[in-house]
Amino acid sequence: MTTPEQPQLYLITPPAFELETFPQTLARVLDSQPIACVRLALSTRDEDVVLRAADALREITDARDIALVIADHTLLAERIGLDGVHLTDAARSIRHARKTLGDDAIVGSYCAGSRHDGMAAGEAGADYISFGPVRPSALDDGSHAELDLFQWWSEVIEVPCVAEGGLDEDLIRNLSPYTDFFGIGDEIWTSDDPAQALATLVAAIA
Repeated sequence: MTTPEQPQLYLITPPAFELETFPQTLARVLDSQPIACVRLALSTRDEDVVLRAADALREITDARDIALVIADHTLLAERIGLDGVHLTDAARSIRHARKTLGDDAIVGSYCAGSRHDGMAAGEAGADYISFGPVRPSALDDGSHAELDLFQWWSEVIEVPCVAEGGLDEDLIRNLSPYTDFFGIGDEIWTSDDPAQALATLVAAIA
């Protein structure tokens, strides 16, 4: 994943979906806008479910030359030949993932709203750092990645960053000058028309 001229789109799957219908929905969304990467982010620990989902989505993404990464399951990513892995434990697993998957794989790291974790992940060899959620909520401890984090990162750090979690048009407009990718998931999948919901968000990118 290279740093773009303006923010690019990084789609995040729902934590659960129907395998009979979601790949077709994803295909329609991928055909509606230029997408840089898709993250398979299932919450289940059922290996068979994850494998079948990965196979179905890889068929969709490969046909469009779009990278497909998986959340956390480094060994599965290697086993089935995905493009990489998105790690949710900051910098702790990056070196292992890189050794397992090789230099050409995408290794991303979610670092919540922590500059320290982001820098540590970058130093460990992450290809991108993901910060979020970008909107305060009552979930967990309510913390979020603030605008000044993205401003600082864009000025000081060369590793690309992803803004994700709770995005809306105003946040996208404000973050556009400072982030490389927008990680978009529930913002569109809960809509009756995900492609149209995505188009609305894309229109706000500066």
